[in-house]
Amino acid sequence: MRKTHHAPGAVHRLIVDGKALAGNRLGDPTDRIVDVYVPHGHEGKDLPLLVDLVGYTAGGPAHTAWKSFTENVPERLDRLIGDGLMQPVIVAFPDCYSRLGGNQYVNSPVIGNYEDFLIRDMLPAVESRFACGGAGRRGVFGKSSGGFGALVHAMRHPDIWAAAASHSGDAGFENLYIPEFPATLRALAKQDNSIEKWLKAFEAKPKIDGKDTLVLMILAQAASFDPDPDPDTFLGLRLPVTLDTCELIDERWQNWLAWDPARMVETHAGAIGKLKAFFLDCGTEDQYNILYGTRRVHKALERQGIAHRYEEFPDNHSGVDYRMDISLPYLAAALSG
Repeated sequence: MRKTHHAPGAVHRLIVDGKALAGNRLGDPTDRIVDVYVPHGHEGKDLPLLVDLVGYTAGGPAHTAWKSFTENVPERLDRLIGDGLMQPVIVAFPDCYSRLGGNQYVNSPVIGNYEDFLIRDMLPAVESRFACGGAGRRGVFGKSSGGFGALVHAMRHPDIWAAAASHSGDAGFENLYIPEFPATLRALAKQDNSIEKWLKAFEAKPKIDGKDTLVLMILAQAASFDPDPDPDTFLGLRLPVTLDTCELIDERWQNWLAWDPARMVETHAGAIGKLKAFFLDCGTEDQYNILYGTRRVHKALERQGIAHRYEEFPDNHSGVDYRMDISLPYLAAALSG
């Protein structure tokens, strides 16, 4: 454990009216918790703002809650800022958890328009309350699905975000998702190939395991990347493979690939070039094969001469919050200049 002896910052809890989330097909609440960290000795005024996008199965408050054996993110910030390793910043932790177990932070009629929520609802609420951030002073970071969110927001909204960091962010969909489709179909087959029956059985379970979570993750991605507009389709959920032979349905799969950062970067690298700082990393033992897609993002940026910081480290996809010791000071320095 690495605990700071410096005075702790304050964590404030806001409830933000998520107007952008109204009408989501999951029936999730639109009022969302946003925890906000303010470093000791500050009230927030004129400080840069970082936004933490958490990974799948988590919500923003998971990063401000007590953790055994290690630091939560506010404690990490106390140590980094208190030891003079990081410029003071405000950090917002929005709760974007969904009925499907998480979020990719893009607009979806099924999960909700979370891309709009972050920009139109959450940012104004935090910045007006703490007089922080503003143009050129905002950064977004995350890991896994949160890393994907940071990547996509950096490529789609360089006018909003001035810096971004992606830790093991979803990329290289062929290697990441195709290996998971057969297990998903085997699970659905036990419920008459019905997504509705599977989800309702899942929600009624007194205990879930990792296999359940992986199936739910695929459904969450389907809701994010290729929602069915047919109102008669259960929650708008459909898969990009045939249920009997697990063959890719090209039209469906192309909709998924359109969101793959390893492909998006080919046409959106210029947006990343507008940022003050862009950080990208992945573990060399990543069990979801994200390393290969991350390398593709890095190589595409290199080919196009886009400045960025890229690192690989000897670890897998799990328990790598310690990498924030590198990315957060990097983002804070860029936004404080």
